[in-house]
Amino acid sequence: MLREDNSVFSTHPPETEMKIVHTIEELHAAVRDLKNITLVPTMGNLHDGHISLMRLAKQQGGAVVASVFVNRLQFGPNEDFDTYPRTFQADADKLEKAGVDVMFAPSEKDMYPVPQEYRVTPPDSLANILEGYFRPGFFNGVATVVMKLFCAVRPDNAIFGKKDYQQLMIIRRMVEQFALPIKIIAAEIHRGENGLAMSSRNGYLSKEELAEAPNLYKTLKVAVDKVRAGNKDIDALEKEAMDTLKARGWKPDYVTICRQYNLQKPTAEELAKGEPLVILVAATIGSTRLIDNIEI
Repeated sequence: MLREDNSVFSTHPPETEMKIVHTIEELHAAVRDLKNITLVPTMGNLHDGHISLMRLAKQQGGAVVASVFVNRLQFGPNEDFDTYPRTFQADADKLEKAGVDVMFAPSEKDMYPVPQEYRVTPPDSLANILEGYFRPGFFNGVATVVMKLFCAVRPDNAIFGKKDYQQLMIIRRMVEQFALPIKIIAAEIHRGENGLAMSSRNGYLSKEELAEAPNLYKTLKVAVDKVRAGNKDIDALEKEAMDTLKARGWKPDYVTICRQYNLQKPTAEELAKGEPLVILVAATIGSTRLIDNIEI
């Protein structure tokens, strides 16, 4: 369209400025009039993988709320809560550029004004295996903070990345069993050209470790290709992958091939029928522990 002076102007309203809120009361006010809200929970220190989640959230066609909160409840006593990178301004800049409508960045006091004595406890069969075995109580902390975010934001949709596969399964089950009116959207793993999954922990890697890190994915890919070619001896494939990683200097916690929906071992009959599987790995290179997975 043209102005009276024949200059062109847009019929679309300008992008609104992202709101940054810190308290739950401010959050309630900020989202009160928003429609079709998609929540993307994060712990900050954002990278391209996180921004790909924001882009997926924008595709849902409504408002996008991103939370940035380092959740003490999911850190063990010997884990890196105090040293976990806090990059508030950089995170805010990236979220605004990605078109996020509301950034919820509470302090610990804002999020937990009183001790969080009520907790969400996922079933042992799903939460105390794999990551939960090596990080006791981890998923109690995750489920509790996500439930609190769901109650505070009241989103229509929520996005979780497939890189944290066990977390995704636990959140899906929690939403089902509590009959929450929230659609859980799974985002594909965002990888570099070398196959390395994007992770905040990649920043801890030395130059040499960063060069080695893509072999975590490559080792999984070898096993996946063999399963797809008809190899059903998953125990042997797991051992082969573990041995490969150890030979390359990794300290693997687990490599497991299991059902997608409940992360339990498939039966021979399920393998024969083509049960949807996933291969998951957790391994440490140097002092940095990385996780990855591939759906089969």
